[in-house]
Amino acid sequence: MIHGRAGRKLKRTASHRKATLSALSTALLRHKKIRTTVAKAKETRMVVERIITRAKRAVAKESEGAPKNVHARREVARFIHDKEVVKQLFTEIAPKVANRAGGYTRVVKLGQRLGDGADLAILELVDYNVAQEETKTPARPRRTRRPRKAGAGKPAETASERSAELVSETEQASVPKELPSPGQPDQPQVAKVSAGAEPPTEPAA
Repeated sequence: MIHGRAGRKLKRTASHRKATLSALSTALLRHKKIRTTVAKAKETRMVVERIITRAKRAVAKESEGAPKNVHARREVARFIHDKEVVKQLFTEIAPKVANRAGGYTRVVKLGQRLGDGADLAILELVDYNVAQEETKTPARPRRTRRPRKAGAGKPAETASERSAELVSETEQASVPKELPSPGQPDQPQVAKVSAGAEPPTEPAA
């Protein structure tokens, strides 16, 4: 059997591992959402939830009329080395999770990283709904219709219609302008001779 191997060493010494988890916990409480590897996210989740539970119990007693629990704040400050984050934990985060019985954080897996193939994840506080926040897409401006050009709505002519028009034009060009009336033979053209002029003589053979 294997005993005494709880937790992940994260390829660090004890002091380095403690500093890493402290930095990740501080960043999570400050920004409510961090992005890291899956192993670090799961280890940070266990640490952060204990800290939030400690702060929640202290705030619950203070709301019942007990004096300010300075000891609880000092215990949290031993691990969270940021006064503003500690203050925010006791004044904002702890009252917000007062009705939640554990499970203050959520781990959302993102897939593998391109560089080394490490599994990435997002660690966030559940009550702030950071992952469930809907992104609103901006509405597109309404396009105005352009005025229609003259003849744009007419259907295009087909090839058969174009050929029919060309044939009719050629037929009209081939027909003579003046045709003799029916029933009259064709009469030869006679040159008009003016009065006093001599008729034209035929040349001698």
